[in-house]
Amino acid sequence: MSNIVVRTALKEAGVCQWQVAEKLGIPETSFSRKLRHELPDTERERVLEAIAHIVARRKEET
Repeated sequence: MSNIVVRTALKEAGVCQWQVAEKLGIPETSFSRKLRHELPDTERERVLEAIAHIVARRKEET
């Protein structure tokens, strides 16, 4: 499965793909398509940072 690191991070954090897409400023369908193939390292890091930001924002809100 492509992008196992990203998919695992999404699942463990309880973050939806649409939330990451929104944070990155791209359509959800585009993000979903990007995950079909292995992301370049820089893009993978951007996605993981977006997931971390979403999780941190949740913690601040509670």
